[in-house]
Amino acid sequence: MPSVDSSNLKPFVYTQTTLLRAERSLICSPFHLSLFIAMRNQSVSVSAIASEKGVKQGYTKRPLSELACDNAFDWLIEVGVLRREVDGQGITDGFRLTPLGHQLVEKFLDTSWNSPSWGDRFNNAITRWLRLPF
Repeated sequence: MPSVDSSNLKPFVYTQTTLLRAERSLICSPFHLSLFIAMRNQSVSVSAIASEKGVKQGYTKRPLSELACDNAFDWLIEVGVLRREVDGQGITDGFRLTPLGHQLVEKFLDTSWNSPSWGDRFNNAITRWLRLPF
């Protein structure tokens, strides 16, 4: 099997609309940048984030139930920032960054993670709750 020359790989190119929607969904999420930095190198499970554990590790802004974490992660999966971790047995409760997620986290390492404006929150809510189911 031939080896892959990683210096020759080209990054994915996303539309500006995709990048803005994904960025807005990240900053409107109940999570801190430190969670996504941890996801750059390893899978993070919902149980490590839910309740007080997430606040103590600096992953969440406030204590969240497992259901609330899972719902927030599902939205980030839909916009293309996260993916579910899969092992030999099937889907696990762990999550990882997608290539889009890696690009955004790299961007936020160089700039500050802004607080979402009311407009960001409104646009995120409209996009999230009024989206087509396919």
